[in-house]
Amino acid sequence: MAYRSRIVTAHQTYRNCQIRLFMRIRPDIVKRRTSVREQTPILAGGVRISTSTSTPGHLAWLIDTGQIIKTADGRPVRVLELKPAKDDTVLSSWAKHFRNQYCSDDQIDDLRKGTKLSRAEYLRAIKFPDESCAPGPSIRAGDFGEVLVADYLEFALAYWLPRTRYDTKMVRNESTKGTDIIGFKIVAPGRDDPKDALALFEAKAQFTGAMPNGRLQAAVAGSAKDEIRKAESLNAIKQRFLDCGRSAEVQTVERFQNPEDRPYSEEYGAVALLSSSVFDKKDVGATNTAAHPHAGKLTLIVIHGPDLMSLVHELYRRAADEA
Repeated sequence: MAYRSRIVTAHQTYRNCQIRLFMRIRPDIVKRRTSVREQTPILAGGVRISTSTSTPGHLAWLIDTGQIIKTADGRPVRVLELKPAKDDTVLSSWAKHFRNQYCSDDQIDDLRKGTKLSRAEYLRAIKFPDESCAPGPSIRAGDFGEVLVADYLEFALAYWLPRTRYDTKMVRNESTKGTDIIGFKIVAPGRDDPKDALALFEAKAQFTGAMPNGRLQAAVAGSAKDEIRKAESLNAIKQRFLDCGRSAEVQTVERFQNPEDRPYSEEYGAVALLSSSVFDKKDVGATNTAAHPHAGKLTLIVIHGPDLMSLVHELYRRAADEA
């Protein structure tokens, strides 16, 4: 852990020097950026989106409605709304961010070598779920939902997300097994703190159809299994980093593999992502969390937006065409 602490400290020192230099060179841009950040929307729980320069622009479209729906057993459900705009710059940036969940841009040419496929053809035929042949569209919706929730955890709630879930998919039209989204939060690099936190979230999507079909309840049921799947999911993430020789990330995962001797806090989450046409308060309110083994630590969220399946297909199109 001392090794990881030195890496973090060095990175922070370098970053601070960059910022001070940039402010001296271009104070006009710094002033404009500050003005924009003051208008950044606030998400559920009064948490403001990170002002990091790496924060994806599409998260400015994720708005806290302020609406709370009570479940059948009295648990609060926060309602967020995704309001995409016709902004090619943000959509293209989002598409790149989305594409890089499956493979880095530096890898595409090596990966497609020997296939005679262009970059776009390779991504559509090998990496991305199919646009029209079942179960491709539903896998697309599921992957989109998981990535968006991962973005929320990373940039709104300040968790570190390993982003290892999609690049090693063996079958593009299948969901990756294990916990959907895992986030890590270390209070003080280099030493254990009981306030270090592990977030385990499940996401279920419905972007088509005429009637709601209990996606939040399905997410709760999936989350109830995460206590059992946690060890295997952490091991899979750790093994991925071991294969890549990323020792600092390996140590971060190890911090959370032995809660008996190295205690930390846990947060569970269940998220339903819905097109607004199937967002129904009664359906959400019928959710019951009583059977969840950690109901007291369970965060419930609904994210809805207009015609989200069209947005999903557009992101995949851009991700392939603009590679």
